[in-house]
Amino acid sequence: MIIAGKTPCRRGKSFAFRFAQITLSGNFPGIEMSHVSARVLALCITFSTPAFAHSVEMPCSANPAAAATVARPDEALPKPENFLFWTPEEQAIGYRNVEKIFPTHTIAKGTNTTQMPLAGCAFEVFYDFKGKPFDTAAFMEENRISGLLVLKNGKTVLERYGLGRTAADRWTSFSVAKSITSTLVGAAIKDGLIKGLDAPVTDYIRELKGSAYEGVTIRQLLTMSSGVKWNEDYEDPKSDVNVFARYEPENKADNPIAAYMAKLPREAEPGTKFVYKTGESDLIGVLLSRVLKVSLSDYLSEKIWKPMGAEQDGVWMTDQSGTELGGCCISMTLRDYGRFGMWFAAGGGDVLPKDWTKEATAPLYDSHWAGTHYGFQWWIYPDGSYAAVGIFGQMVRIYPKENLVIVTNSAWPHADEDANYEVTEAYIAALRKTLN
Repeated sequence: MIIAGKTPCRRGKSFAFRFAQITLSGNFPGIEMSHVSARVLALCITFSTPAFAHSVEMPCSANPAAAATVARPDEALPKPENFLFWTPEEQAIGYRNVEKIFPTHTIAKGTNTTQMPLAGCAFEVFYDFKGKPFDTAAFMEENRISGLLVLKNGKTVLERYGLGRTAADRWTSFSVAKSITSTLVGAAIKDGLIKGLDAPVTDYIRELKGSAYEGVTIRQLLTMSSGVKWNEDYEDPKSDVNVFARYEPENKADNPIAAYMAKLPREAEPGTKFVYKTGESDLIGVLLSRVLKVSLSDYLSEKIWKPMGAEQDGVWMTDQSGTELGGCCISMTLRDYGRFGMWFAAGGGDVLPKDWTKEATAPLYDSHWAGTHYGFQWWIYPDGSYAAVGIFGQMVRIYPKENLVIVTNSAWPHADEDANYEVTEAYIAALRKTLN
């Protein structure tokens, strides 16, 4: 370690000085680099950053709960049409105001809020990436991040906001919701509402009888290995992922998503091929709605929201029938994303079957992307972490052995861009080396 300078860090009435330069080397998933250098600056005061991003200004002992999301008077809400094609300006407004644009159900918080106290001094990361100097503010600007949260041992190491967002604002999850929905399947199995992972999906979703989903199990639905053909191209307006939510079934008694999925052909035997399908995550939501005596939002409130100690109500987007979308769009505050990550990493208490979190995050299928594998709607990385991941830069990344949770909420220009993932992996690599 090379001592490069010093900066005061107030701890009560005493001052400590830490300003270190650390050299990082090695291979990191998804990053083409042979050398990364990082410096960590330990601060107790708010770090000054460009206007794009700002730290939460609070004393080291405080971590106030967020208030409800409030639309700014001068903001024009984007139209629901072309949700996946909103402009950057529309994203920044729309992603934190989903409940004002789309039909949603409320996920009620409980009376107790889990505190995430500041970890003494907040860490700032400086590093070089592809020959350019980066820090947290540069990372946030490069990836259009509205919220960045780092939790270590249950304490807040770093909390930053951008794109006009504050701690009070919710932000939509996109496919991060998939990991939450799959967790509700575990809760429903524990409650005896679902027979088990190897039960046929047609036992629960009548619209799928006689379709390519005959013989497909709940386990195969969770791992997206049904063998049913699907197109998840976000850039193609005519792809399945862009049209299925607007499908109108001939039989008005049918769930529109289940009816659409029942039309799809089979391309492989069940359990033999992984293909990422948002529609199958929504089918999981339909399946849950058939076995629950309450809405998915109410079940999520009782099984996860209240136990994890959420600070604010969440909202969950619904389909045309009023059923929550199992594969998308739960809105919550940045801190509540972090609380979900901590709660899941701790095993989910008595809500889930024994060892559910380990089974759900086992590397069951090769995803053929950046060395990752897929579990029960979770992405498993070769560096020992797993993550709930959503398009446009949403992520809850969990390093169980390090007791580390990293959350990003973003508004990337494109739904699924390798360059943005590479920028994220570089920052996470530097951050982990700094913390560890």
